[in-house]
Amino acid sequence: MNYQWYPGHMTKAKRQMQEDLKLIDLIIELVDARVPVSSRNPDIDAMGRNKARLILLNKADLADERCNQKWMDYFKEKGFYAVKVNSRSGAGLKGIQAVVQEACREKIERDRKRGIMNRPVRAMVVGIPNVGKSTFINSYAGKACTKTGNRPGGTKGKQWIRLNKNLELLDTPGILWPKFEDQQVGLHLAMIGSINDEILNIEELALEVIRFLVREYPGVLAERYQIEEQEEPLRILEQIAENRKCMQKGGALDYAKASGILMDEFRNGKLGRITLESAAGSEVTE
Repeated sequence: MNYQWYPGHMTKAKRQMQEDLKLIDLIIELVDARVPVSSRNPDIDAMGRNKARLILLNKADLADERCNQKWMDYFKEKGFYAVKVNSRSGAGLKGIQAVVQEACREKIERDRKRGIMNRPVRAMVVGIPNVGKSTFINSYAGKACTKTGNRPGGTKGKQWIRLNKNLELLDTPGILWPKFEDQQVGLHLAMIGSINDEILNIEELALEVIRFLVREYPGVLAERYQIEEQEEPLRILEQIAENRKCMQKGGALDYAKASGILMDEFRNGKLGRITLESAAGSEVTE
């Protein structure tokens, strides 16, 4: 199965982001904590050179906590600041401000030496589609934020969200695209629901999830669906269909319905906290 994205306006968006990056001090990059490699575009590392960097491991509540910690260590070793968050619930957001100040300490100190006091740090939120950029901005800004219009110094036409006296966000999240040359990236994004299910074969995807879980999280499927995991993936899917009474007219098993149930429960955390990629040297789990 081929997993593809279809952004025709990729080049334009990238050019726009390069322009926007000139205006900011800090890049806040959202990745999905379940797939931190697949949900980031390495182009941002070249584009954002010389900027302070903060990686937010979003949806950390759905990811394996042991892996979360390893990914935090991995990004810190690369010179990034990193924070675990759940944009939807607000978990972890309170700790961001202190990390922002730490990440931009040199810039704040430079300003102070030049007699510029209390100029807010300017940041931009970037990430691939469906990683939760808008949810993060809305949750983090809350109702207290105010939008500020044109500013002197080349920010004509840009809207800034004033979060507090120390931080402003550019009111346009920067969109990056995943690296689909690697089919594993596409598979992982499909697994977590970042690609529209209507363009995927849901049964093939469910079989991939079953293979992964049996190998990396043995016992999870057996406990949830009261099944035998020693079987072939297709037989496991049949058992899930039987357990959940997924039947077509005439009594045949409804594989599509069973696949949909499995994918929903995998994505929303009902099978437990699961991470698809390991941080050991940033390899993607095969």
